[in-house]
Amino acid sequence: MLTLCNRKGAIFPLKILVALGGNAILQHKETGTAEEQFANVKTTSKQLVQLLLSGHHIAITHGNGPQVGDILLKNELSKNTLPQMPLDVCGAESQGMIGYLMQQSFDNELKSVGLSTSVVTVLTQTLVDANDPAFKNPTKPIGPFYSAMEASKLRQEKGWTIVNDSGRGYRRVVPSPNPIEIIEGRTIRGLFDSGVIVISVGGGGIPVIREKDGRSLRGVEAVIDKDLGAALLATSLDVEVLLILTDVNKVSLNFGKPRERNLGRLTIEECENYLSEGQFPKGSMGPKVEAAVRFIKSGGKKAIITSLDYALDALEERNGTIITS
Repeated sequence: MLTLCNRKGAIFPLKILVALGGNAILQHKETGTAEEQFANVKTTSKQLVQLLLSGHHIAITHGNGPQVGDILLKNELSKNTLPQMPLDVCGAESQGMIGYLMQQSFDNELKSVGLSTSVVTVLTQTLVDANDPAFKNPTKPIGPFYSAMEASKLRQEKGWTIVNDSGRGYRRVVPSPNPIEIIEGRTIRGLFDSGVIVISVGGGGIPVIREKDGRSLRGVEAVIDKDLGAALLATSLDVEVLLILTDVNKVSLNFGKPRERNLGRLTIEECENYLSEGQFPKGSMGPKVEAAVRFIKSGGKKAIITSLDYALDALEERNGTIITS
């Protein structure tokens, strides 16, 4: 079995990056109260502590879509009273909030099972290329829905790109550029290697670009795909396993159709073929499979896509979809 010996001399069977889906923090149809989110994160913490009790060392990343959406809606509702914050600042706000929920819940759960491992949240910026083609083709829906009249006014006043979202109303879309570097990566790696459980790169990270001087950073109005951000983080931490937790326990072909078939094992070549066939939708399973491919091509040993309930079983290859080279 693969092992890691950290600076304190502790030996871990596996180094794992756990990439949590949104349902680990906020369940479908919930309103998003603090009580609901704390309850969900407490359940998530109980499950993840089982990985530690099995001897593994983990880092954690997470989505933030519903939380950022709520923050943007609050901006909209209070626009005549308070200054509105740009999208990068809203992303930072969501990282802090979710990090607090997870850090406290995880720490409480660790103490309850007699573990003294430290947990810390790192507010994380992710570098993107200012010339990324995504900036000319915004596709990621964010924030509240608007009427046609409101959408027209916002296009003129703010220069936003607003589209009709599946007939449900008008919604702002923003660029989703490719993540190329985690600005706080060295700090996160140092903490992780010393045995700390690090929560970082929430929502794919706060998107930033480098100014023309090559040194200064500036936040941009964009959203980074959380799964692609997770793949980049997993590579930078040199973990053996990227564990992507979602709301299904296996990847499927022909999902939701009569000939649906669950997949237990995949190679990256098979993944790329299925992606090219359009088997995995861009808004759901596609980025997860793409993240798995990127991680393994960058030197990772194994990527697993499964649900939170089956995380430990999947690590022991008794469930989930296992993706290897």
